[in-house]
Amino acid sequence: MIPEQIEKKAIQRIGEYTGMPTKFVSFRYTSGGCINSTGVIETEAGHFFIKWNLKNEFPSMFEAEFKGLELLLKSETVRIPKPLFTEEAYTYSFLLTEYITSGPRSGNYWEQLGQQLATMHQHTINHFGLDHDNYIGSLPQINNFADNWIDFFINQRLEVQLKRAMDSGKLTQAIRNAFYRLFTSLPSILPENEPAALIHGDLWSGNLMTGPGGEPVIIDPAVYYGNREIEIAFTTLFGGFDTVFYTAYEQTRPLAPGFFERQEIYNLYPLLVHVNLFGGGYISQVERIVSRF
Repeated sequence: MIPEQIEKKAIQRIGEYTGMPTKFVSFRYTSGGCINSTGVIETEAGHFFIKWNLKNEFPSMFEAEFKGLELLLKSETVRIPKPLFTEEAYTYSFLLTEYITSGPRSGNYWEQLGQQLATMHQHTINHFGLDHDNYIGSLPQINNFADNWIDFFINQRLEVQLKRAMDSGKLTQAIRNAFYRLFTSLPSILPENEPAALIHGDLWSGNLMTGPGGEPVIIDPAVYYGNREIEIAFTTLFGGFDTVFYTAYEQTRPLAPGFFERQEIYNLYPLLVHVNLFGGGYISQVERIVSRF
């Protein structure tokens, strides 16, 4: 069951949010919460989604997720669970959001997602990064602003994960040296004329769901402003995205020629994250991509 301290604080804040006192009715856990505990609170005022953890486990994680959800929501593109509030309850911290019921996918689900994501990527700013750091999975994600995408990609994405992997003994100095050689080649491989686009940042099939009307919904973001190609590359990493999605995206906002030849370079970032979280076969994937390029 949900800890009593969280239940009491959540009910109090729900009452403040709705403007009317409410009472707890029931709680049920939901699947998929490998980092935080997650579930649905039923109250007299309705159903709400909650995730929680010990407040010192991942400092400011829920505050950062709240801000990321707000940014995506303001783009008025793909459906996002509306964030309601974050709170502390004794030794815990938690995030409460809108609860979206799940239904069967509509016939144009993938077309919708491709079009909506392409439109979301049209929200741009002048710098790559974000005004606050957040998390990707359970790992801190540094978002210091940079004027140049390749500099940002190297310094705020690859180097951070490389150092973590080296410090833990998961990668060898030989692999790190190979990365340094790759870094010198990136200006001739990656396009530099893409603006800093609003991206979800962790867009794989596990962070997709279907709303009650069959519409796409994206959850659990790791938001920042980056080259939109890294987002599309991420969708290819673990499968699950229909080819209709890519066609609809390209028709709405075409990618620069050669994207599918260079997509693996972008996926070095999430693969390094997985090396640091899980090790194993992800190491050989990283080695293969670096060797190729």
